[in-house]
Amino acid sequence: MSILRPDLERPRERRPADEPRAGRTQGGGVRPRDGRPGGEPRTERAGGWTGVVRDRVRPGVVRDRVRPGVATPGAGAGAGAVPRGGAFSRALAFVGRTLRREWYGIVVDPLRQLRRRGPAALLLAFVACAGVIFFHAIAQHRTGAIAVRVLGGVQGDLPLWLALLRTPVSLYVPALDLPVWAGITQLFLAFALAELALGRRRTLLIAYASTLAGTLSARVMMAMGPGRWGLGLPPEIGQVLDTGPSAAVVGLFTYLSVVRRAPVVFTLTGGSMVLESIAKPNLAGREHLIAVAAALVLGLLHERGRRRRRAAAGTRDTASA
Repeated sequence: MSILRPDLERPRERRPADEPRAGRTQGGGVRPRDGRPGGEPRTERAGGWTGVVRDRVRPGVVRDRVRPGVATPGAGAGAGAVPRGGAFSRALAFVGRTLRREWYGIVVDPLRQLRRRGPAALLLAFVACAGVIFFHAIAQHRTGAIAVRVLGGVQGDLPLWLALLRTPVSLYVPALDLPVWAGITQLFLAFALAELALGRRRTLLIAYASTLAGTLSARVMMAMGPGRWGLGLPPEIGQVLDTGPSAAVVGLFTYLSVVRRAPVVFTLTGGSMVLESIAKPNLAGREHLIAVAAALVLGLLHERGRRRRRAAAGTRDTASA
């Protein structure tokens, strides 16, 4: 008698008293039914069954029948076994979700903002590139080079008030020993993405804070003395010009990667700065690392404040409800 399928019931036949009962042998074992080997689970071919179905052999004796292709607990490698490729599939899905979220946060969302606000949303990017091109052009002449150094040249041996006064202009003074056009491309991308994603005011704040952190760190390292704790610098480093717009570029990329949760951008930015400082240990490499660290701290502080504001808003909504 089938518990789940009434149509499988068959009338019980009378048998002589000396004939063994159906489903049992005289030796006490299970006798094959319907041509099936003894003890083999009965399978359902009609479809629609899921999992294990109970099949009654005789009163008090119940046997399982399993739909083909349906795994049963405890079968194979044991109960609770992880299927092959499960961990790899989960890792692959996690990487895919991360890259997709990063693509939307770093590229798609800024492009939507650009489409909605128009070219005016890239004002800072255009001004930064125009400033770098202007100062690079006039620095090709002797008089112009002197003017650029007076207006935006920041060095470690300058008085602090004068260095702070020149720091905003130093954002547009390129390094003369580096290709300017490659730097302009990075500068435009950094300021454009930051202005579209963060707004004009916060972009200026992060760019200036990153540059200022590098400038002040150079003074601290020179004050420590050469070789002290592996960070000190000799006094002659005070004659070297600061990094210019490159510190602002790496700071903006780092801050964007934190607030938009973009690990690939963060790894590329921070990793390239680490490799630069190892391959060419100079003042610029150290200032770049300081700029990355400053932008990282600012990004983490912003995320912490945003979580607190969300929690406070949720508390107010719960109280008002």
